[in-house]
Amino acid sequence: MKKIFISAGLAAVSAAGFETVFAAAPDALSPKDWNVSGTLRGFYDDNYAVGGNQKGSFGLEVLPTISLNVPLQQTEFGLRYTYGLFYYQQRQDMGVDAFDQTHQMELWLDHAFNERWRANVTDSFAIGQEPQLLDPQQSVPYRIEGDNMANHANFTLNTEWTRLLSTAFHYGNDFYDYQNSGGNASAPSYAGILNRDEQNVSLDFQWTIQPETMAFIGYNFNLVNYTGGEQIAVDLNGVPYMSDSRDLMSHTAYVGVNHQFTANISGMVKGGVTYTDSYNDSRNSTSLSPYADLSVSYTYIPGSYVQVGLTHQINATDVVSPGLDGSLTQNQESTVVYADINHRFTPKLLGTVIGRFSSSTFNGGAYNNSSDEAYGLGINLNYQINRHFSTDLGYNYDDLVSGIAGRSYDRNRVYIGLTAKY
Repeated sequence: MKKIFISAGLAAVSAAGFETVFAAAPDALSPKDWNVSGTLRGFYDDNYAVGGNQKGSFGLEVLPTISLNVPLQQTEFGLRYTYGLFYYQQRQDMGVDAFDQTHQMELWLDHAFNERWRANVTDSFAIGQEPQLLDPQQSVPYRIEGDNMANHANFTLNTEWTRLLSTAFHYGNDFYDYQNSGGNASAPSYAGILNRDEQNVSLDFQWTIQPETMAFIGYNFNLVNYTGGEQIAVDLNGVPYMSDSRDLMSHTAYVGVNHQFTANISGMVKGGVTYTDSYNDSRNSTSLSPYADLSVSYTYIPGSYVQVGLTHQINATDVVSPGLDGSLTQNQESTVVYADINHRFTPKLLGTVIGRFSSSTFNGGAYNNSSDEAYGLGINLNYQINRHFSTDLGYNYDDLVSGIAGRSYDRNRVYIGLTAKY
């Protein structure tokens, strides 16, 4: 369970957030019931104030982690908490607060009721500033100052009704709360634009065609309520759009197949269509869009693997600007391609490369059909000195190319650190 949890996290985050996830991984994969670790890193970030005037700074980060895993006869329970303290020298030189803090807590519970019924619960809570830490969709591409909060909760129930037929029921809740608030129609705040509660429910019917092949058909209902309660824009008549003007519900129908090609190669293909209704928009905006989720994993030697994938879906955006026709930017349609390579050079030396590319098109508003293209790359080398100490060296690159003037940016970060664990 723990290995799956970390692998899924590595595939989901962008390259920019790699160092935070990697710091927790050695503890999470330990066979002990509980673990304590601490990481100390020095870094240089050449554009930590993206979205404003470019500022670069040397700094230090401290990441203590405590984790607990309790395997029982039919149940496995796990908990991990990581505190982050980040010091920026350039901010101290400017006479402002030089420290940022982050909090990450992850909880998971697996329970087998019997041989055919299994439930899984996960919850991931974070307070921080980096977009990849808060929002897997990266609805806002920039680092945002403040104690911004996100919580992602999921419940899954897998049931085998017969030897060939099974179902998978899923409920997810994603909650976002940004500290930056008090905006108005001419200068909306991040809280007004992006504070929201997302709920989704899905049910898959699965057929085992062969021992290595499973086909499925499914449906997902998604409801997004924006909770900022602030003005975010005005229409042609001067009537303000409020945060909840971007509330939406969507229905997605899809089919797919999971296939185990060989003992070390597996793949999944899922595709369908999404109907979206922005029901609080005075223009009653509805749309149809394709939906896709594809991935392939290949373990080529023990401890070394490649995972590549693609997703295409509707997601939130920090852009709201109304168009000349009075329409509001409701969301964006995004295609994301990612790759994750882990290679164990020696029993003590592990190298990881994570790449991510996304192309997102805005729906409605002044920038209707304009696009953002984002590139991310993370490279990390980790050397296990002994069972208590390891060291790592890494580089992260982010680049946003936008059709909106003044929105593009690029960012480079390098770091070196030492981790101790018990």
